[in-house]
Amino acid sequence: MKKLMLLLKQGNKSAFIAACVNSIIAILKGIAYFMTGNVAMFAETLHSLGDAANQFFVFIGSALSKKAPTERFPEGFGRLVNLVLLGAVLIVGIMSYETIKEGFHHILHPTESNGIVINLTVLFAAVVLESYVLFKAMKEVVKEVNIEAKGAVAVIVKSFSGLRRAKPATKLVFMEDMVATGGGLLAIIAILLANFTPFRQAEGIASVFIGLGMFYVVGRVFLENAAGALGEADVDMRLKIGTMVMKDPEVRDIQKLAVIKEGENFHVELEVELDAHITIAEADMIKDRLIAEIFKERGVTDVIIEFDENDGVANWQEKIHSKVKEEKKKR
Repeated sequence: MKKLMLLLKQGNKSAFIAACVNSIIAILKGIAYFMTGNVAMFAETLHSLGDAANQFFVFIGSALSKKAPTERFPEGFGRLVNLVLLGAVLIVGIMSYETIKEGFHHILHPTESNGIVINLTVLFAAVVLESYVLFKAMKEVVKEVNIEAKGAVAVIVKSFSGLRRAKPATKLVFMEDMVATGGGLLAIIAILLANFTPFRQAEGIASVFIGLGMFYVVGRVFLENAAGALGEADVDMRLKIGTMVMKDPEVRDIQKLAVIKEGENFHVELEVELDAHITIAEADMIKDRLIAEIFKERGVTDVIIEFDENDGVANWQEKIHSKVKEEKKKR
């Protein structure tokens, strides 16, 4: 139990905060739905329930991924967070389907709902709380990718540019709460239209759009974490480490460099070329120096370095370097 508690303390804080906040929001929305029968509120209740469950699983998965390697799993548990996220999106997918189905039913058979004051009060409170969680996730993104941002506006703007390089769990919280905040605002507009205009189908249409937004999150999260579970190369970190290694005075070239994402961490495999006259003792000192420098990079947890004799062909500069730049342009 003590080991489990220590692991949980290392879990993604954004996911934990989001799970707690969305649980409270889901309860409030559920009460409002049962009191008023509002279909937009039904969609928002399912949305918040899905988000809360999803983010709770993400928190658990991010914590367990920090578990130390064992004899049975010598590579560690880094990719566990990707597997948990793949399972978590199934929950959101089911909620999305139910939301869209209920929305279409209301469009075809619009009904009048009551309790506009209750609905608007709950939705306004939910938007405020979800905006808070979203901003916390934005700050976490900026922190994880080492972007300097002073002030709330800078954090909001720069978090979008750094989102691709953020940790999987933080990225999920960011996307889910961005959709949740937008869905809450859409539900407020739909309720106002349905109550003050003859356009009773507005709530059903809002429900459909909220469900589609949830499906967007499902698709993004599934594709990214499927790649992570298989072992995706990190092009940016590969270029960064390769450039740093080539600055070492004893390194003549890089034969092979692979930087693989292991959940929130990076596994580095490196083969460098040295001059033939280098002794074993000198090579060992070079290896220790390179490992120490690579471990300074955030998220690197495992480094394997091999040596080869310099063949006089500039592999890194002429081949790998240009290839990495091309991959960066494509992305």
